[in-house]
Amino acid sequence: MLKSLIFFFLLSIISLHAEIDSEKLDKLNVQALLVKNLTNNEMLYSKEAQREVQPASLTKIMTAILAIEQGDLNRTVVITKEMLQVEPTKAGYKEGEVFLLDDLIKAALIKSDNDAAMAIAIAVGGSLDYFKEMMNAKAQSIGMVNTVFTNPCGFDIGNHHSTPQDLLALAEYAIQNPVFNDITRLNQHTYYSLNTSRKFVAHTHNQLLNQYEYAVGVKTGYTSKAGACLIARAKKEDKDCLIVMLNSKENRWKTAKEIFEQVFVPSQDILASL
Repeated sequence: MLKSLIFFFLLSIISLHAEIDSEKLDKLNVQALLVKNLTNNEMLYSKEAQREVQPASLTKIMTAILAIEQGDLNRTVVITKEMLQVEPTKAGYKEGEVFLLDDLIKAALIKSDNDAAMAIAIAVGGSLDYFKEMMNAKAQSIGMVNTVFTNPCGFDIGNHHSTPQDLLALAEYAIQNPVFNDITRLNQHTYYSLNTSRKFVAHTHNQLLNQYEYAVGVKTGYTSKAGACLIARAKKEDKDCLIVMLNSKENRWKTAKEIFEQVFVPSQDILASL
């Protein structure tokens, strides 16, 4: 009886507290890194959580969630000249083309198209300036106290910045929405202009979705100043883990997979060594 109690006690401890190799993570060539066990709300690893960083296209998580929350995803959006004044990643829309807001959200999240993000901002906000106000108000309301958004795409314009901790808060907020989750786990999305019937295919930049069976999102990002960025989520059985990685000089996909595998170590494998 006593042996059984000890076994189940050890099992519960191991299940809650993953074996993260902090020394190995400390040596990674990344500017900032957070690893959180969402199952029990435990921060497993934290490096430079409060450092000011450029969020690059991780910004589009905010752009998309604001559009999703306004509700009418089947509304139509007419592309204007202002929506096309972006570089470099673009779907290639033409002025006057008409799209469903739902398709623009998917294009912004999956392929990170900047013209899609700009179209979302102007359509949802009524103007780019008002949408930026919406972004910053939402950021404050969900605890992103050290973040300023100057654009919906993630360009390094003006004082556009965040922190790893704030980006974690944004991701945790966004993944509460099932529509957001369904989109960010897609490898691709095919859609059409409603008035020209032009075909568009948005392919994901998140290689984890193809390389790691437990990956379920969330978003990649890159600019010359921000470097390679990634917010990644994976779920295995009853375990749920979120990673925020900023300005990585490492292979993002390999690094994230290795971290997830540390978190998802089967309890019986550890117990067998006791």
